[in-house]
Amino acid sequence: MRRRHAILIGAASAAILASPAGAHPGHRHFQPVAGAKPSGADPARRTWLAGDHHVHSWYSVDWKPSADGKAPPEPIMAGDSRNTIRVNARQASAHGLAWMAATDHGGPSHSKLSKERAYPEVLQARKETPGLILFFGMELDTPGAEHSSVIVPKTPAERDTLFGIEKGYNRREPWPADTAWDTEQRMLDALNHMKSLPAPPVVIANHPSRTADGIGRYGKDSPHELRNWNDAAPNVAVGMEGAPGHQAGPLLPPDKADEEHRMRGAYRRAPTMGGFDQMTAVLGGFWDSMLGEGRRWWITSTSDSHRHYTDGGSDFWPGEYSKTYVKAVSSYDDVLEGLRNGRVFVTLGDLVSEADVTAQTADGAGKAEIGGALKVPRGSDVTIVIRLRDPAGKNFGGFSPSIARVDLIRGEVTGPVADRSTDKNPSTRVARRFGPSDWVRDGERLSMAFTLKNVTTDSYVRVRGTNGAELEPQPDAIGEDPWSDLWFYANPIFIEVAD
Repeated sequence: MRRRHAILIGAASAAILASPAGAHPGHRHFQPVAGAKPSGADPARRTWLAGDHHVHSWYSVDWKPSADGKAPPEPIMAGDSRNTIRVNARQASAHGLAWMAATDHGGPSHSKLSKERAYPEVLQARKETPGLILFFGMELDTPGAEHSSVIVPKTPAERDTLFGIEKGYNRREPWPADTAWDTEQRMLDALNHMKSLPAPPVVIANHPSRTADGIGRYGKDSPHELRNWNDAAPNVAVGMEGAPGHQAGPLLPPDKADEEHRMRGAYRRAPTMGGFDQMTAVLGGFWDSMLGEGRRWWITSTSDSHRHYTDGGSDFWPGEYSKTYVKAVSSYDDVLEGLRNGRVFVTLGDLVSEADVTAQTADGAGKAEIGGALKVPRGSDVTIVIRLRDPAGKNFGGFSPSIARVDLIRGEVTGPVADRSTDKNPSTRVARRFGPSDWVRDGERLSMAFTLKNVTTDSYVRVRGTNGAELEPQPDAIGEDPWSDLWFYANPIFIEVAD
C-alpha cells in the first residue's frame, strides 16, 4: 500500500496571471484563533501528520431498557460499534495515521462508562501503539444539533475534563430524558464552559448536513447555529467535517444494505458531493460565507468508523480512505494547536499526501501558509505557490489515483453578515484551474504558482483538487464507488490589506 510521509520539495511554475480587483467595504476583522497556550514547537520541524478525530469503539453502546421502564437502561457493549479502542488504534497506525481521537457517543450516565472503562483502555492502547498520538475525546450528542467531536488536550486532568463535559452537557446524559438539555443555549453554555478550562478542547461539528432534506437546505446543524458556536468560543468551536465518514456503504451489495446506507456518508436526502458535505463542497456556499466574514472556520475529514464494511458495516478503518493532515511536530499539544489554527488539509483515497500552499509578496518579505494570514500594502501583487505530493503506488483500495486538476479559489472578506442564516459568498470564484500542462512535475512532486495582481481587498485563497473531470463536485449517486471520485481540500490563507 502507498505510504505518504515524505517531505515535499519542488520549484514553483511561473504561471502568473491577473486577477480582478474590487471595492473595499469597511469592516472589522475576526482575529486569528488565540486558542490555548501555544505548543512552543519549532515551526521548521513541523511535517504533515495524518489523523482522524471521529472514531467509535465498543463504548458506543446500545441500551437495554429496564423491565418496568422506570429504572435507567443498561448499556450493551459493542451494540453500536464493536471494535475496541485498542483495535482502532492498531488499525489507525496500520493505515498510515500519526494521530487519532477516540470519540464515543453517549446515553444515560454514559459519562461514568467513559470515565471508568473507556479511559483505562485508552491508556492501554497508548502503551500498545506507542507511535500513535491517541486523544481521549467523545462524540458529543450535541444540544440543539446532531453530533460534534470533542478533542481533549492530553493533560493529567483529561479524564475528569471529559467527564465534566459529558455529564454536564451531553443531551442524552440525563435519565429520565430531559428536553431542556436539547437546546442551542445549552450548547452555548457547554462552549462557554469549555473555553474557560485551563486546557480548552477543540470542537468540530460532525456530518453537518446529514439531517438536511436537500441541497441548500439544512437540518439540525444550521448556518446561524454554527456562527453562534464560533462566536461563543472561537478558540474551541473551530470547524466542521468537510467530508463525513460512512463512505464505504456503496461497496455493500444492494441486497445487504438499504438505499440510505449505500449513499456515501449515509447522506440520503442531501447527498454528498464528491464525498464532501454540501456546506463545504458548494463553491461560494456556506463555508465560503464563513470565510468571507473572516472567520477562522476550518474543515476536516474522518472515518466515523463503527463497523468495517467487510463486517457488515458501512465504514472504512481510520485512515483507510479519509485522512485529516495537520502540520505539526509529533506531539499532542502541537497536533491540537494545528487543528485549532487550521494548519490542515484533507484528502480522500490518498489522492495527495502533502499540500503546501503559501501566499507571498513579490519581494519575499511577507509569507503565510495554510491557516495563516498575510498582511500586504494595498495594491500589492501576491503570488500563491502550491506544492503537492501525488504519490506513486496503490492506495488501500488497490488503486493508484493521479491528480487531474487543481483549483485555486479566491473570495473576498467583507466582515460579519447581517443575516446569520446566510450560506453564500457571491465573490467566491475559481481564480485559476491547473492541469498537467500547468505544473512542474518532479517525480511525485507537483509545483505550480499564480499571481494575484493589484490586491486591493481583504480576501482569502484556498485550494482543492480531484482525480476526475467534474468542474464542480456533483451530487453522489446511490452506490457510487467511493474510490473513483476523489477530492482533496486545503484550508484557507487570509490576505489582509493595509493602507
